[in-house]
Amino acid sequence: MTTVLLVRHGLTAMTGPVLAGWTPGVHLNERGREQAEALARRLAPLDLDAIVSSPLERCQETAGAVARGRAVSVQTDDRFGECGYGEWTGRPLKELAEDPLWRVVQAHPSAVVFPGGEALADTQARAVRAVREWNERLGEKATYLVCSHGDVIKAIVADALGLHLDQFQRITADPASLTVIRYTPLRPFLLRSNDVGGDVANLVPPNEVPEEGDGGENITGSDAAVGGGPGTT
Repeated sequence: MTTVLLVRHGLTAMTGPVLAGWTPGVHLNERGREQAEALARRLAPLDLDAIVSSPLERCQETAGAVARGRAVSVQTDDRFGECGYGEWTGRPLKELAEDPLWRVVQAHPSAVVFPGGEALADTQARAVRAVREWNERLGEKATYLVCSHGDVIKAIVADALGLHLDQFQRITADPASLTVIRYTPLRPFLLRSNDVGGDVANLVPPNEVPEEGDGGENITGSDAAVGGGPGTT
């Protein structure tokens, strides 16, 4: 079982009012740095086999805060980079909301190709492919972190849940949030979504899979807990 911690970068001056996209030189603001440090403290109990980041500065800085003091350094994978928004890049969201394409982005994102940019379906395909390749590279007992962007994380989660990309707008990934997926041989399990606080003890991978159970345990490691299971106590 490979556990992937998906982290969205912390706040920047552009986060919210402007679609930053691949705009260069967008760094964490003071609040964003505080969020990254708080996240690093929360994740301190977890041993990470790798820390992977989008190449954009705001993600590199967030991932760097988590990596500080650890034996692993930040590795960069362009496939976790932001969606290529093309001509939408750097424009205010209020302005973009008046564009006819905005409604398509909201209701039918699988059909969207940003003018001069990337299709959202291609963003999802490259990000999911990257996750699968890192899972294979690091192995089934690995726990690793990927620092990326809101739409990229939402697209990965939609794939893990077996949702069509047209449903991905129902998923939220706030700045400096933690979303956790555990990949097993048969199916992924979404352990956390848009988590912005709290203990991470239940994310420590189990040492072994129980051989017997009463139906509530995860018997094979890929089984869903019948009846919901007892959780982590």
